[in-house]
Parts: sequence; C-alpha cells; structure tokens
Amino acid sequence: MGVTIDDIKKLKELTGIGLTDAKKALVEADGDFDKALEAMRKKGITKAEKKGDRETREGLIESYVHSDRIGVVVEVNCETDFVARLPEFKEFAHQIAMQIAAMAPKYSTIEDVPAADYDAKKQELLESDALKSKPADMADKIVEGQLKKHFAELVLSEQTFVLDDSMTVGQRIKEQIAKSGENIRVSQFKRIELGVTE
Repeated sequence: MGVTIDDIKKLKELTGIGLTDAKKALVEADGDFDKALEAMRKKGITKAEKKGDRETREGLIESYVHSDRIGVVVEVNCETDFVARLPEFKEFAHQIAMQIAAMAPKYSTIEDVPAADYDAKKQELLESDALKSKPADMADKIVEGQLKKHFAELVLSEQTFVLDDSMTVGQRIKEQIAKSGENIRVSQFKRIELGVTE
C-alpha cells in the first residue's frame, strides 16, 4: 500500500502529531491507515500516562442541556490557559458533558468512589446466595469481576464512550492528553434531570 498525503493529514488531525511523524507512522504500517492510527494511539496513551501527575489549574466549565429535560455542568481542567481556549478543548469538554447527560455517572474516576461504598458493595456481592457454594478464591475472583462491571456504569472514566464505543471515557481523555500535550482531568460535574431528585 502507498502512503498518501490525505492519509498523512488525516492521521495528523486525529492524533495531534506532526506531519513528519504521521508520515513515518504510515510508512512503518506499510500504508495501512488503521494500523498506523492504532500504533500512534498506543504511543500517545503511553505519553499521556506520564503526563497524568502534572497539575491542572486551568480549564473551563462547560454546560449541556438535552431536550430541556437534562442539564449538565462540568469542570474540565488542563495545565495552561492556552490549551483551555483551544476550540478542540472546548469540543472535548462538550463531549464529556454529553456523556454525563447520557450515562449519568456518579463519580469521575474509580479513586473518587468512597471506600465505604466500595466495601459495602463488595460485602453485598460476597454474601449473595449464588456465591455460597463456590470456593473462597473463586468467589473473590467472581466478585472482583462483578465490582468492575458495577462501577464501570457509575464511574465516568470507566464508562464506554457514547460517541465511540470502541473506547472508554478514560481512553478518550488519554487521547485528548496526547493531542494537547497537557494533563487533562474532569474534576467535578453536576447532572440535573427534570423531576428527578437525588
């Protein structure tokens, strides 16, 4: 397969890398665009994980209202005011607000789940009738899987991304970190649904 200038530009736009790096990735993938994109995503996510500890003091507050029935306000942080003002960052924050409107998470990351809530759910699952006949080590593994599934629905970063079900929200955040070159985090959000009180 040949490497086309259109593919180079497209890869650059999707990953935020330079034209030279985009061309190099496509050459290494023998012109296979999907293979090159996957390789760049993996590299970007690795770099994003290294940026994950850097402080995020800038950002913006984004809001989204769906059908006049669901409203979301979300704070998305980055490292600099420059990145916070970029249209791509605003679009990313908007996507996160839409995710919260659609999927109603309770927590931003798994670390935000109160230990008491996590332990209570774990205990409840361990005491279920279905596990009483299982050996202890097998029961623990089953419960770990059930806990992961349970909190995947409640934790924003663990949810399947509504605009691309091939990734989680956490992976989408890492992708944005790779594109912007800065650490990004969703620090707080509030979701209001008409007629529903918490």
